[in-house]
Amino acid sequence: MFAAMFENNPIPSIWLIAIALNTVLGAIALLLPRKVLTTAGIWHAWILGILVWGCLGWQGYVVIVSYLVIGSGVTRIGKDIKEAKGIAEKRDGARGPENLWGSAATGAICAIGEALAPHPLWTLAYVASLSTKLADTAASEIGKAYGKSTFLITTLRPVPAGTEGAVSLEGTIAGIFGALAIASIGLTVGLLTNAWDLLFCAIAAFVATNIESLIGATLQGRYDWLTNELVNGINTTIGAAIAVLIAVAL
Repeated sequence: MFAAMFENNPIPSIWLIAIALNTVLGAIALLLPRKVLTTAGIWHAWILGILVWGCLGWQGYVVIVSYLVIGSGVTRIGKDIKEAKGIAEKRDGARGPENLWGSAATGAICAIGEALAPHPLWTLAYVASLSTKLADTAASEIGKAYGKSTFLITTLRPVPAGTEGAVSLEGTIAGIFGALAIASIGLTVGLLTNAWDLLFCAIAAFVATNIESLIGATLQGRYDWLTNELVNGINTTIGAAIAVLIAVAL
């Protein structure tokens, strides 16, 4: 019976590759002594990885893995400084399911959109969402460690590093480079169609990251439901939408 079912509805090879690859990588990740993801995070990453490879192929997978690797590396920059200030990431920077989906839910939706109704705007939105998230991560982590002057975005009043809604010149520059790094990878693997898309992603990431800072400075402390993960999802959605709007307008 099962043989007949799969004979009539064969599983596309791209999904079989996705399942096999992510199972192997997930098993390796579980065995590593120093984890980028928590154990629960690894299981959720397994699902996300299968989804991305199945919908966008190896190109989409390269982009999201690059975000994870670079983002985790950036989190560890200046770790001793941030720990001394008491603003280092919890769990030694290891990401849990909530962090994973807060960062990648928008990208996952874009990947599904591309699979169901292929269009270059879906892949632009996908890359822009991850460019925005890396920009946010880089701006936050570099700013907390090396920002010489940190200001509240709403008033430009000096505040301690790590304050919700705080920005710094060093962090802003790092964020722009982070966005360009992911966008460049997206262009290299063919998810972006031209070099202008690099600029679109960088602009979108810059605007979205500053909007997130505004949310952090004005709203996040007022509502318990407005968690960091939800704000990250809003941030990446705004970044994806802005990149698409720019592309359509031009």
